Amino acid sequence: MPETPHTQTSSLQPVGPQATGNSHSALEQLRLLIEQHPHEGQPLPPERDLAQRFGAGRREIRRALDVLVEEGRIWRKQGKGTFIGPKAPAQPLSLQALPKQSNLLEVMEARLQIEPGLAKYAALRATPEQIQLMWRLLDRMTQLAADDADQIELWDSAFHRAIADAAGNRLLLGLFDAVDAIRRDPSWQAVRDRARNQERLDIYDHHHRRLIEHIAAREPLEAARVMREHLLFLQNALIATLHHDDEESL
Repeated sequence: MPETPHTQTSSLQPVGPQATGNSHSALEQLRLLIEQHPHEGQPLPPERDLAQRFGAGRREIRRALDVLVEEGRIWRKQGKGTFIGPKAPAQPLSLQALPKQSNLLEVMEARLQIEPGLAKYAALRATPEQIQLMWRLLDRMTQLAADDADQIELWDSAFHRAIADAAGNRLLLGLFDAVDAIRRDPSWQAVRDRARNQERLDIYDHHHRRLIEHIAAREPLEAARVMREHLLFLQNALIATLHHDDEESL
């Protein structure tokens, strides 16, 4: 890709509603911005401008940009800026008719129905580049501190989305994104935080590693089985946390 001159300025203006200020909302807004301006080599606005428009800190913007770099949607040139490219993965279909409100347990039930199938198809269709992306995302997750909820949520969601994208089915990817958006409702953030500890994070990392290994080995049934095992473990952790909260409120 030819270098972009240092004097080039971005014609992109962040669009869409104001975000709520965390890394994941910033990531969603950046994906929308790139989707609406899919010109390879187009410079993105500076981090300070993105932070102001999206109502997020520069740290959250930088974390979101890190995910987009790993996904291959943007690239950086020191001293010059951040640019769109190479070509982003296909965008999922819009599924605006899906319910906008739910609860954590319904979300987990939906994930248990959707994501094992996505893992199965990913084992059949994932490209070497998509598998390498999964390994890079896992590497980032294993380096996170247990008390950094913002980063954990960001990279875990990116990892599961990478599997969904590798499944090669735009309709299923759209369903994944719709469920994932419901899962990230801020009102449930505290429950997920309390359900998380270092021991469970280590188990999640182990599940994630096995998932990639089965996908890379083209073992669809095993990949689906491990994904289901992973989600059931997560579901049980959430249920235990909710029950503990109910007991304390008595």
